[in-house]
Amino acid sequence: MEETRYVSKGIAKVDSGALLSGRPVYTDDLAPADCLIVKLLRSPHAHALIEDIQIDRALKLPGIEAIYTYQDVPEKRYTQAGQTFPEPSPDDRLILDRHVRYVGDPVAIIAGKNEDCVDRAMKMIKVSYEILEPVFDFMRSKDNPILIHPEDSFVAKDGQGTDQKRNLCASNIRGRGDVEAVLADCEYKVEEVYHTKAVNQAFMEPFAAFTSMDIYGRLEIVSSTQIPFHVRRIVARGLNIAKSRIRVIKPRIGGGFGAKQTSVCEIYPAFVTLKTGKPAKIVFTREECFTNGSPRHEMQIKVRVGADASGRIRVIDMYTVSNTGAYGEHGPTTVDLSGSKPISLYRDLDAYRFRSEVVYTNVLSAGAYRGYGATQGLFALESAVNELAHKMDMDPSLLREINIIRQGGIFSDYHGEIARSCTLDQCIEKARKLIGWEDKYPCKKTGPHTVRAVGMGLSMQGSGIQNVDVGSVQLKLNDDGFYTMLIGCSDMGTGCDTILSQMAADCLGCEMDQIVVRGVDTDQSPYDSGSYASSTTYVTGRAVVKTCDSMKRRICEEAAGLMGLEPSRVEFDGNLIWERDNPEHCMELADLVTAVQAGSGRIIEVTESNTSPVSPPPFICGIADIEVDLETGKIRPIHYVSVVDCGTVINPNLARIQTEGGTVQGIGMALFEDVRYTEKGKMKNRNFLSYKIPTRVDMGKIEVDFAPSYEPTGPFGAKSIGEVVINTPGPAIADAVYNATGLRFRTLPITAEQVYMGLHKQPD
Repeated sequence: MEETRYVSKGIAKVDSGALLSGRPVYTDDLAPADCLIVKLLRSPHAHALIEDIQIDRALKLPGIEAIYTYQDVPEKRYTQAGQTFPEPSPDDRLILDRHVRYVGDPVAIIAGKNEDCVDRAMKMIKVSYEILEPVFDFMRSKDNPILIHPEDSFVAKDGQGTDQKRNLCASNIRGRGDVEAVLADCEYKVEEVYHTKAVNQAFMEPFAAFTSMDIYGRLEIVSSTQIPFHVRRIVARGLNIAKSRIRVIKPRIGGGFGAKQTSVCEIYPAFVTLKTGKPAKIVFTREECFTNGSPRHEMQIKVRVGADASGRIRVIDMYTVSNTGAYGEHGPTTVDLSGSKPISLYRDLDAYRFRSEVVYTNVLSAGAYRGYGATQGLFALESAVNELAHKMDMDPSLLREINIIRQGGIFSDYHGEIARSCTLDQCIEKARKLIGWEDKYPCKKTGPHTVRAVGMGLSMQGSGIQNVDVGSVQLKLNDDGFYTMLIGCSDMGTGCDTILSQMAADCLGCEMDQIVVRGVDTDQSPYDSGSYASSTTYVTGRAVVKTCDSMKRRICEEAAGLMGLEPSRVEFDGNLIWERDNPEHCMELADLVTAVQAGSGRIIEVTESNTSPVSPPPFICGIADIEVDLETGKIRPIHYVSVVDCGTVINPNLARIQTEGGTVQGIGMALFEDVRYTEKGKMKNRNFLSYKIPTRVDMGKIEVDFAPSYEPTGPFGAKSIGEVVINTPGPAIADAVYNATGLRFRTLPITAEQVYMGLHKQPD
């Protein structure tokens, strides 16, 4: 890669000053003071039909503007999942439905002039229900006589294996070779079942949106969302109006981690504004963020792995059952990654098979969360590989080195793609050295009743969705020679505004402060799929490179006309434009802008889009060093090492923070986090007091390093980093616990109580 001024440098985020000074940049900060306050009356039952709903008394309260029920909304089903069209998730929900399917399902929309009157009105609405028997156990949902979606208006999408009459949101099977025959011929086999629970994204800024009608009678939505263009489509479908009547604006986002890839809240104030013509605002409470968000899918995964005596893994068989909850958002797509990403880590398989079923139940519907199904599948397969290594009495890092995908290899279950950039072997080698694997594996006694142990996990993810995701960039050349860069992707704290500016400045040969980045407005920004699937740096970054190339070409063409030259004879270095063989024949960029604006009236602006036929995976090796108290069962993370191959590291500071944050979330899933319900389907841990996430004292030392590769299809050789970093703590910590205690846990989270009970179990 040629020398760069900004790419691969630890540049501070372009919005850091505004955020650190506390300027009003988030959705609720920007909402007009005269917004109607919108809140939702929610079902207290997990499964019921509304028999009667009385709103007359509540409507008479001073300040109440409107109350809407299922009788008032369009009868057109839609999905809240934000993915590139055609959306694979089934259209299975209404804005409000007579049939409620989980505790918290919306029953009425209440709009008033202040929170006090809305809260009072909520208590005055009387609802009578016919209570139905619920289905909570997702392993008993398929073919259960209790149907979650019996309605005839349910819309299944082609090719997803959906069968609502069997409670199946999606199903699939694929593979290669004779799995059973190869397994029978293997010297070493592991066959186990692994279980990951639902976990919450635990972002700081709650779900929030406000809406208004503009002077042209169009609906304007300002929302904390990762998917502005998809929100436009989702709301248009839910309201049964044309997309041309909707404008979506995204301000700063205070975290999303995938939760805001689902249009959780926007439809409700939009409906109020459409009905009343008045501005409206909804801001979820922290409890609602837990009980009515879109957590990670709970999954149960059966894994069978077989190897020969030399340690070559010959066959992998995985069967995933995923719990989508009451609605099918992201159900068909998350489950696919639970197979494709883990299986593809291992090369030259004689056979593999992946089967999946996504089922409906009467709990909160699941959605996207960083890792997007790969997290669950990697916990299962990487745990099985660790178990295989123990069964073979082999170092699990050595077993992986024998079998992992390498540069130039073809991925086993990844669309036939070739690993054009892969330093996974270097990731393992670096991680081993940083943690001191040779000295620490498998464990060492550190006190009278404490043991330290290490464990390992690998991960790969993707860089956007091949042949689907689109990134677009528009560049405008302004007076004095600075640029306005309009982007359609959503910076949600990850720093994509900064990273894309770094790329643009290097491509154009200018200073970064000459690039003015404008965030997403669907009326003005070029189309972008959104910030999910680890797509921004790779997909939109390539659009930046293409747009800058077009801009430089336009600059040379316009200058050539003024200089009396052919465009091929003009050079441009970011400020000065000159004749190739006569450098003294030149002009400054600012003078060019003045000349074309005043003389020809032509504005120099370009727009380019990018989609990719491939999705090059980033890779990571994660190693956990933990201490277990054998008297209490307490697991204490001491040191966690993550070594990442994300291609060229565009911004080391931001990449390191991404890795540290994802690692902490993975530790939380491994040791603390677990969405739990009562026997009647009410969520138990619905705030930060009862839902435990790791604090600074819980995570130990986190060390991040990189093993850069060069991805030829990526901008400056870059791949993604956003999701891959969350996936290794589950299997790594589970194996470290085994190495310390001899106890094998195949369900996350692993708690001190479970370890204690396992260590002190009385003999039969």
